[in-house]
Amino acid sequence: MMTDEEFLRIAGYVKQRYGIDLGKKKIIMNGRLENYIKMGGWSSFHAFMNDLQNDYTGQLESDMVNLLTTNHTYFMREFEHFEFLKREILPWLKEKEQNTKDLRIWSAAASTGEEPYMIAMVLRDFFGLEHEAWDTTVLATDISTRALQQAIDGRYSEEQLKNLPEHWKRYFFQRTKEGMFQVTDELKQEVLFRQFNLMSPFPFRKRLHTIFLRNVMIYFDGDTKRQLLQKVYDFLEPGGYLFIGMTETLDRAQTPFEMIQPSIFRKKGGIN
Repeated sequence: MMTDEEFLRIAGYVKQRYGIDLGKKKIIMNGRLENYIKMGGWSSFHAFMNDLQNDYTGQLESDMVNLLTTNHTYFMREFEHFEFLKREILPWLKEKEQNTKDLRIWSAAASTGEEPYMIAMVLRDFFGLEHEAWDTTVLATDISTRALQQAIDGRYSEEQLKNLPEHWKRYFFQRTKEGMFQVTDELKQEVLFRQFNLMSPFPFRKRLHTIFLRNVMIYFDGDTKRQLLQKVYDFLEPGGYLFIGMTETLDRAQTPFEMIQPSIFRKKGGIN
């Protein structure tokens, strides 16, 4: 069992590097790391952290982040957001970007890929035959390399797809010999997966039209959350949209966003 001192060391490191607040999760942290520490032959959590902080490959840190971050998601999660995207946002963007035909949508906590693939399916559905004329590539990032590898592989079980409309299942997935469902190459080309830490400076050259930041800020404390939301606001186009998880809240006194409905927010300006 990890000591309080070991717990505080790991929690402090994760908070400083990734903004993730594990300050009250000692039992969870111990449960997720204990076997890994034993299997790796470290005598203590301190010994592991000593090696991690001297590991210039970054592999130990990546392993730890993969173990400590949760990646629970599924297709059609909080489907009202995708309906709003298709009904309200895409018609606005189609008119706004008629000349550039360039849409910039970011799935910022992409996990194992369900969310960005859902966005891509909505985009294909909305644009139909006009789709080829538009740049609709979805940027999908996550802190976990393990989750991203699953997303890039794009193989899902029947259970994971059970809520998906039948025509989407037929059009965007191929059943494998093992009974899994493989995302088609055509849909894969619509999503660009990258590993990214939300605490890092945002690398975008152009402002974004829509950002999905769902069910990730629950891991951040108030200050980290405020700083992240300010960055998100600054990197959105005027009139751009932010989605957060339906169980999450924003302190409206401390955010410049305008609330459209609970969990959907908009940057002021640029409204047609």
